[in-house]
Amino acid sequence: MNRKMSLRSWIGSILFLIIYSVLTGFTGVVAPTIAFFLPERCRQPVLNVHNHILLFLFRVVCGVRVEIEGLENVPKGRPVVLVSNHQSEWETYLLQVLTTPISTVLKKELLSIPFFGWGLRMVQPIAIDRSKRAGALKQILKQGKERIASGRSVLIFPEGTRAKPGQEKAFNKGAAMLAASAKAPILPMVHNAGHVWPSRTWKRYSGEIKVSIGKLIESEGKSTSEIHEEMESWMRTTMSQMH
Repeated sequence: MNRKMSLRSWIGSILFLIIYSVLTGFTGVVAPTIAFFLPERCRQPVLNVHNHILLFLFRVVCGVRVEIEGLENVPKGRPVVLVSNHQSEWETYLLQVLTTPISTVLKKELLSIPFFGWGLRMVQPIAIDRSKRAGALKQILKQGKERIASGRSVLIFPEGTRAKPGQEKAFNKGAAMLAASAKAPILPMVHNAGHVWPSRTWKRYSGEIKVSIGKLIESEGKSTSEIHEEMESWMRTTMSQMH
């Protein structure tokens, strides 16, 4: 994505980079330390303080508006398989606070990152080895069912890796398979955050992020293919309307 940066965006990007680095270093040490001494059910709310602060500062410092539609579709007290398109880092923070407790399917290398990885380990992620696809899928299904049975939602990015705005990537069936196996509903979400928080760059742009949360896709009485097609159809249709 080639966008011309305004003076507002240059200043916001530099200031946010400084704040982001300091905040991550500070809360990356303090929050996991505090959470370590707390009961398991209290750990994620403590770690989410960092996410709430970061999302707030991004809006203020970079001049970003966030419009969320469909918050009423997020169930209270019912674990779901939460799925989203993946364009930036922004949604990884939002999705942690959208519904809790939640376990994220992620690449195991992230757990080795200082500070960031320490906190991740405390919220029961499903850390997979992407080089072993068959083993990774079995792990998602096994650990995902365990997490859902214990009352935790599971976050999966069907595209696997980040995609640029407007870029279409194949959706894997892992989320639908887990939903069918665990008899849990899918909660679909899409956004266009990649326009203001693009990946693999420190640059941030002012503007608006649109988020749409769909209605629950129930899995009872449906095949994996039916669940997947319903999920993908809604996500692709809604994403196309955001461009």
